[in-house]
Amino acid sequence: MLDYKEIIIRHYGGGMSGRALAEQGLGSKSGINDFLSAFEACERLSFPLPEGSTNYGIAELVYGANSMGRAAGRDTSFEYPNYAAVHIAMENRKNMTMVFQWNQYKRVCEETEKKYYSYRQFCANYETWCRDNEETMHFQAVIAQKMEVDFAGQTFTLVDGQTGEVCTMVVFVAVLPYSQYIYAEGMLSTREPQWIAVNNHALRYFGGVPALVVCDNCKQAVLANQDWIEPVLNKDYAEWAEHNHTVIMPAKVRKPKMRAAWKMLWASWKAVSSIHWPPVSISRRSSSTRISGRNWRS
Repeated sequence: MLDYKEIIIRHYGGGMSGRALAEQGLGSKSGINDFLSAFEACERLSFPLPEGSTNYGIAELVYGANSMGRAAGRDTSFEYPNYAAVHIAMENRKNMTMVFQWNQYKRVCEETEKKYYSYRQFCANYETWCRDNEETMHFQAVIAQKMEVDFAGQTFTLVDGQTGEVCTMVVFVAVLPYSQYIYAEGMLSTREPQWIAVNNHALRYFGGVPALVVCDNCKQAVLANQDWIEPVLNKDYAEWAEHNHTVIMPAKVRKPKMRAAWKMLWASWKAVSSIHWPPVSISRRSSSTRISGRNWRS
């Protein structure tokens, strides 16, 4: 959805053209001009806007709304997904993917003989739904300011090439939010020495030390974090930070958006890992195995 209110204010109050508004990132030139034409033809709304006007209200007055309360520009021949339920599942269910959600939606539509969106459009509509229904605070990424680290929820099965023993591998992930570079390493042990080691490997891979390291509240990093203001750090991890001249900043409890870059990039990996991969054969000479590389973008 375009930011209708901002477009109206800048166009009529600031004299900005559709081209100028498009250059400022408010939408495409054609989309903005089409809306301005529809706004001028609307008899129920004019500038200055009434106090308390919202984008939803403006869209309803300018374009009208169908019986489901959605903007009339959408093709109603397609079954509209229940994005509220999709969002709850994506937020609360471990290892949930958009591929799984789309397959469920597709199956229901096929059973009821209704038209369904393609996977690409399903995801695009979900992003739009999130922007329209969630109040969020934007984190401005700064070059070399911070690194986000955590364990991934997805685990992998490995087979020892010498003994045939089946092992579970936990994946450590580090992300640089500005460049969206990702480093991932598989770990057969998640104790403090191995946690420190994989953090060192991430710094070595990225080629430097950030000012901040944002971590989740795993016991290898944080012992207590009740109020976020004065968290109690693991002693070894605190000494590691002091040695590297960086600062540990634990994320707020139950606030995944504090690690937005990690979450977004790991979602790309989950889409790939939802495929059934055969067990991996490894050597037990090392307690960890590096599994991924560089510059993943969603």
